Amino acid sequence: MNIRPDPIELGVPAPVQPRTLVDTGLTNTMLRDILLKTVFRKSLETTREIASALCLTSGLTQQLVDQARDAGLMQATGTMHAGSSGEMGFQLTDQGKARAMDALSQSEYYGPMPVPLETYKMQVKAQSIKNIRMTRDLLTKSMGHLILPEGLLDQLGPAVGSGRSVLLYGPPGNGKSSIAEGIRAAMGDHIWIPHAIEYAGQVITLYDPIVHTPIVVDADVSELRKVNNRVDGRYILCQRPTVMTGGELSLDMLDLNYNPVARTYQASLQLKSSGGVFIVDDLGRQAEPPQKIVNRWIVPMEMGYDILALQSGEKFEVPFDTLVVFSTNFHPNKIFDMAALRRIFFKVLIDGPTQAEFLKIFALVAKKKKFELDEAALVHLLKQKYPEIDNVYANFHGIFLIDQMIAACDFEGLPYRMTPELVDRAWANLFVEEGDIAH
Repeated sequence: MNIRPDPIELGVPAPVQPRTLVDTGLTNTMLRDILLKTVFRKSLETTREIASALCLTSGLTQQLVDQARDAGLMQATGTMHAGSSGEMGFQLTDQGKARAMDALSQSEYYGPMPVPLETYKMQVKAQSIKNIRMTRDLLTKSMGHLILPEGLLDQLGPAVGSGRSVLLYGPPGNGKSSIAEGIRAAMGDHIWIPHAIEYAGQVITLYDPIVHTPIVVDADVSELRKVNNRVDGRYILCQRPTVMTGGELSLDMLDLNYNPVARTYQASLQLKSSGGVFIVDDLGRQAEPPQKIVNRWIVPMEMGYDILALQSGEKFEVPFDTLVVFSTNFHPNKIFDMAALRRIFFKVLIDGPTQAEFLKIFALVAKKKKFELDEAALVHLLKQKYPEIDNVYANFHGIFLIDQMIAACDFEGLPYRMTPELVDRAWANLFVEEGDIAH
């Protein structure tokens, strides 16, 4: 396995391991209930197994087990586990099982102990996206695979480095989504993500394997670091997250997701993206009007916090530390009023390529796909086909046309070589002619 640099070397301070149960920031009742629910649901027996599931040290876990034994909720099994270094086994008593079932009826959450919201806020501040020093070299490296218009990095650099909102706009098929992903790739450091956070006695699951990518380290080294650096095991070291949504985005995705059956909460999309990038792709294709979507972001983007609500109706503040990247095929003046545009700090036009840039893209795609180009066929494409659309080029045209020609070659059993006839066949699938369909 690859061993990455230590968290301290990455410039992001690691959360400190709690030394006492009080240091966890959780009430005795919550600590006890999550312990009982976890042992019950996962059928755990040894202190080591329980500690691993709760993401606490063995010492703190043993204290919890001892407290549960004193209360008559757990008992020793009287058997030693050879595979667990001779550890004593434990199990729930009938009273403990009853308490676990009662706790599960209130919330199905079990497993890693949550981090109090106030503690998480301090960690977010320590690893804020605004702390990143974005340089031209970092941005160029992350987008080296893209053919970008001259001067684009001059606009993107300050936008990304500021940690403020960015609007990418321009005609479709010119790489706005790819550029948005390249922005995240430029943020090469890592941050700490808690499994879950706690507020007002409610647990909100934050870590999402779809959004968060853990940093893989050697197991022995990882354990050594936990001891030496005293890292809080309730956190996972991850890449800065990227949440990408498109036409499916709805406003309720930006609120807490409550499961009424399990009686558990899952963090909102923007909370999951803390410390990273939230990409709203294809703005204007959602069911909600774009103005309404942007309005939902105004307070978080300007104030640095968001307001969420529990099922009880109680509202509370959560940190908003996210670079929001909007991407749209519409002109901003057509979908926003001036007040909304003012609140989107950077507006960057991603226009179509010039003919020279298009040819460069076309050649790179052909080389990658081992498709042989032909001068006569290229002249046919540029002089006969593109004048039909007023010589308007798009970045996606190259890969689209070549894929079409390759598909035709595969079907006809022809070598991968460009011809005027193949160009005509590919071009026919690039656009749909206007006209009525007879019924």
